[in-house]
Amino acid sequence: MTAVEHLVRTLTPQVLGILVRRHGDFARCEDAVQEALIDAADAWARNGVPEHPLGWLTTVAGRRYVDLVRSDAARERREQALFDAVPRDELLAPPPDVEPARDDLLELLFLCCHPVLTAPSQMALTLRAVAGLTTTEIAAAFLVPDKTMGQRISRAKQRLLEAGARFELPPDHERGPALAVVLHVLYLLFNEGYSASAGPRLQRPDLTGQAVRLTRQLHHRLPDSGETAGLLALMLLTEARAAARTGPDGTLVPLTEQDRSRWDRAAIGEGTELITRTLATHPVGPYQVQAAIAAVHAEAASAEDTDWPQVLALYDVLERLAPSSVTALNRAVALGEVHGPRAALDVVADLERGTLAGHHRLFAVRAHLLERAGDPDAAGEAFRQAARLAGNVAEQRFLLLRAARCTSAG
Repeated sequence: MTAVEHLVRTLTPQVLGILVRRHGDFARCEDAVQEALIDAADAWARNGVPEHPLGWLTTVAGRRYVDLVRSDAARERREQALFDAVPRDELLAPPPDVEPARDDLLELLFLCCHPVLTAPSQMALTLRAVAGLTTTEIAAAFLVPDKTMGQRISRAKQRLLEAGARFELPPDHERGPALAVVLHVLYLLFNEGYSASAGPRLQRPDLTGQAVRLTRQLHHRLPDSGETAGLLALMLLTEARAAARTGPDGTLVPLTEQDRSRWDRAAIGEGTELITRTLATHPVGPYQVQAAIAAVHAEAASAEDTDWPQVLALYDVLERLAPSSVTALNRAVALGEVHGPRAALDVVADLERGTLAGHHRLFAVRAHLLERAGDPDAAGEAFRQAARLAGNVAEQRFLLLRAARCTSAG
């Protein structure tokens, strides 16, 4: 990503926040900002980045908003309403960067993650409005046609309009549940970037980078939110392993075989310090526990040095706080390390009758445990089944290589 692209993506939510705060019309404001970005791409390529890029984009986006209002069928009525809504001192055209400094990220995130929207729409709108990705980039991230993603975003904006969603923080009694949705969307965004559900690449650094950036900004706005801090720590500690997760040919390298000298020690230090401080000062939540598990792995000098009893104990806590099939599957891996693979296989057998039935990760864990239990033939078949179900090419290759190893061992 070039410096100009990074600047534009950083400024996009600020400009959108300013317009939505002024006019309250999310859909039209978002269209106006997108048109301003097109203008910026052309003008800045020819003339360079202006001295006040935020003011430049805000001014141009404001003009585009007025153009969109004027093009409406009820032009005169809407123009009069717009004129009446603008304070008279704003009609004097102040300097471009006179807009008072204000961080609208939190309001934008809550708006994009409004409960009237489906989870896919929440994520798409967050990527478009807050992360600054284009419709084409978002469509590529989720392997759908541009037209499909464009329709999804348009429907989301229309749904917000119909629901009367406002550019403001939820009232205090609704803040907790609404924040939980925001954190979940950021968590899903990071996970999709860290282990892409489909496509040729295992990782999408553009998505993980956006997730970390947005969560860091959210933590800055909400320093007293333990779960926001926990999610940021989890992302930092997990992303710290990114460079070691693939080999030169792009093949997946499992955690136990990674070259730990390639882990990002600065990110590990920041994440560990953050989760240690957060656990000591806030009520424990699921993201904090997951970050604590990641910290245990990060602190181990080698796979053999991993404190698996501590990892298992933390998964026990996580299951009490937020029980799920995915947590149970991850706990089974830790259980196998502490009490042996046969004990863990019993847990996996129970999960095969639940929501994870037919999921490639369940078969991959089952194969890993069977291999450790000394049953290479059954392990090889489970690895092949996992490969058939996996959507990501890098994971498929890894699983097939493991299957071949089991076949040769058998």
